[in-house]
Amino acid sequence: MEGILECARRLKDSGIREKVDSRLREFRNLGKRTNEEIFSELCFCILTANFQAERGMRIQEEIGNGFSTLSGRELTGRLRELGHRYPNVRAKFIAEARKHHGSLKETIESFGSGEKAREWLVENVKGLGYKEASHFLRNIGFGNLAIIDFHIIDMLEKHGMIERPKTLTKKKYLEIEGVLKKIAEKLGMSLAELDLYLWYEETGKVLK
Repeated sequence: MEGILECARRLKDSGIREKVDSRLREFRNLGKRTNEEIFSELCFCILTANFQAERGMRIQEEIGNGFSTLSGRELTGRLRELGHRYPNVRAKFIAEARKHHGSLKETIESFGSGEKAREWLVENVKGLGYKEASHFLRNIGFGNLAIIDFHIIDMLEKHGMIERPKTLTKKKYLEIEGVLKKIAEKLGMSLAELDLYLWYEETGKVLK
């Protein structure tokens, strides 16, 4: 654990802190915006499953309100034009998620906790697993959930904190999230803040 603690402290004491703090403010502000904007972020997180976040961001910007207005066929075509790896299935997931479009913000807020909201998302929005649901909630201001992808698993394994799981089941996801919570507590950080520092250490970028 000491290696990760040292890494996070070093980054927090560097110029990266300003970028991380700015990104966290963006997340909190997005959570206060309209259902339309929050739905767009949900769609972004559907797109980024097994796909690069930066490319997902560009697609989100290009499509804009089309996530809620384009027909399923039109959305598939746009995703294909913009280079998404899975245009058909992602368009299908987004079209199905539209049933939550007008009430998404209120529904999420009604649970009172990120954990409960995540369970609802995984059960009710096709295309979202624990990672994607956590990603979405983090991006709208929930700071207490871990986004566990191969970058995070690689880092924890390298420091001897976990054994690489063969599959990331719900039980295993929550176990690894528990490890990250202990790290965050020792650092006096939220999981959202810790994730941005660890992501930067692995990729050299502070993305959403």
